[in-house]
Amino acid sequence: MLPTQRQTGATEDEVTVWALDAAGGDTDAFGHVFRALHHDVRRYVTALADDFQVADDLVQETFLRAVSTVHLFEGRGSARAWLLTIARRTVVDNLRRAASRPRLSDTPDWQLVAECGQPRDLPGFDDGVALMALVDALPDDRREAFVLTQLLDMSYDDAARTTACPVGTIRSRVSRARTTLCAMLDDRAEPARGG
Repeated sequence: MLPTQRQTGATEDEVTVWALDAAGGDTDAFGHVFRALHHDVRRYVTALADDFQVADDLVQETFLRAVSTVHLFEGRGSARAWLLTIARRTVVDNLRRAASRPRLSDTPDWQLVAECGQPRDLPGFDDGVALMALVDALPDDRREAFVLTQLLDMSYDDAARTTACPVGTIRSRVSRARTTLCAMLDDRAEPARGG
């Protein structure tokens, strides 16, 4: 597993400087950016993509796009916001391509096959699956704002730049996402209280 930005000890400013160095032609600098932001890009892409199996391909495509356009990075925002914007565009492009093609299945009960292939008995695994199921149930715009700010710990300003919408809209979407998640948790807890 690759180290996250927190594990590498890199600050947001350091990662942005590495991206600027890469834009200036430093061949090693993009490797630092990759190591510092890979985990965040992976989490974001996985949260946005409808198909978890293609998440690795989308992450790879994101970094391929980033490395081929890093010479255009000017440092107007953080390197993290720049890279997550590329990730968002990559996922959107993939969803558009997928929507234009029919989906095929080799087995009549593909959902059972997918569930049986998932890891079990890992600490916190079931809680994580339950949380992500609730997050996945959020409307797309709220889910994206929630994932960026609450799971990836991105500032509201950077999330607004990434999604190309006003900061107030991001704040509103996150607030509504929290309210919806609390309501969903309350709905799930109701039968346990009664029984």
